[in-house]
Amino acid sequence: MPPHELSLKSSSIVMLLRNISIRNGLCNGTRLEMVAMHQHSIEASLISSSLIGRRVLTPRIKVQQSPGKSCQHIKFERTQFPARLSYAMTINKSQGQTFEKVGLFLPQPVFSQEQLYVAYSRVRKLSDVRV
Repeated sequence: MPPHELSLKSSSIVMLLRNISIRNGLCNGTRLEMVAMHQHSIEASLISSSLIGRRVLTPRIKVQQSPGKSCQHIKFERTQFPARLSYAMTINKSQGQTFEKVGLFLPQPVFSQEQLYVAYSRVRKLSDVRV
């Protein structure tokens, strides 16, 4: 569920939390750099897909929440932007992406050696990783 309140400004980095248009690169986990915020859409540039630099409009969408772990008894629906701030992300969310530089914050041991491999292999050169 995207956050109830989203405070953004130009150049903010956000991550999409829903698939909107896979063909246009707007998939769950795609990172965007904010360009402008409009009443019913976010204008942004793609920064984490094969379409890097492409300007896109991300609409508000209806998000439904059913009773479950985060909401025990209430089913509701709201219209909101399917995004959250994303200056940092989990190792799992980074899988499949390549970055210029990576900083790893590991306050606890990683789950497995494979998870650490994923973290280190997000860059082209080992010198581009800081732990």
